Parts: sequence; C-alpha cells; structure tokens
Amino acid sequence: MALFINEDCIACDACVSECPNTAIYSPDEEWSLADGTSLSDDTMQEALSDEFTFIIADKCTECKGTSNDEPACVDVCPTDAIQVNEELAETEEALLSKYATLHA
Repeated sequence: MALFINEDCIACDACVSECPNTAIYSPDEEWSLADGTSLSDDTMQEALSDEFTFIIADKCTECKGTSNDEPACVDVCPTDAIQVNEELAETEEALLSKYATLHA
C-alpha cells in the first residue's frame, strides 16, 4: 500500500466513508481487520494516530478490485493530505489479491 495521510490532514473524515475496504479510520479510533471485510480477526488494535485520520496498510487496496478506477479517498480529500509513497508501491496483481482476501 503506497497511500498515506500526511500532516496536512484536518481530520474531516471525508475519506473514511469513501473507503470500500474500511481501511481508513478517524484519529484515536481503534480498528480491526474484520471491520468491513470478510476476515474473522476482530481483535481491536490501537489507533495509529491521535491527530490525523489514518490508513491501515493491510486493508488498503488503492481501490483495486472495486468500481473505482483511482483511490476514492484521494478524490474527496479537501487538503490533498492523502499521498503516494512510491517506495511502498504494490503491483496491481498484489492489490487485487489483497482485495480478494479481504472480501472472500
């Protein structure tokens, strides 16, 4: 997953409802892999940030496998806080495989 939310985030949560994998969470929100997926691991995890909205890499497929051509979160972010980290890029095949696992 090459997407991350930077310090320009104003925690408006516009991106949260757009994510088809429930991979984006509000600041200070606990999360689990089971949220919005067919996975059974509902172990609650600590928030990754108490200041900014955050993306769970294990759940983000950059919207591959969905009806969106591009990451939906990027389109709705009013501050362009959702950026791509090219060093963490995944292939389209890997993202599609992740989506299939999340929504088996």
